[in-house]
Amino acid sequence: MDISLARIDYAPYDLNPPHIHPRGTKLITCLKGKLYVGFVLSNPGPNMKNKLLTKILKPGDVFVFPIGMIHFQLNVGKTKAVAMSGLSSQDAGVITIANAVFGSDPPINPYVLTKAFQVEKKVVDYLQSQFWWDNN
Repeated sequence: MDISLARIDYAPYDLNPPHIHPRGTKLITCLKGKLYVGFVLSNPGPNMKNKLLTKILKPGDVFVFPIGMIHFQLNVGKTKAVAMSGLSSQDAGVITIANAVFGSDPPINPYVLTKAFQVEKKVVDYLQSQFWWDNN
């Protein structure tokens, strides 16, 4: 059938950090709690910014993340949240943005990252020194 389904349990204030699924569209349904979800549109036209689309999901609400768009989910409640997620591929893949950019091996040259993110080298050095294997 070429689809995937997963249950996601979120602790209070838990985050599924910004990530992409390069080979699948994702649909998420909130079953319990409240989730702040969103994605960023890419490649805007001239003189435009990348638009962030968000929603607070309550039980029964559904949200769709288009294929390849950077997206996230955050439990904004004081209690556990639960969601069901469906992907349009059995191999949608996942790339967690911070892990890929700041946790690569070997590291991306800090000069590249200081230019790309317009920050000082000490910020890049700090971010590259973190343990990026865990999303939490």
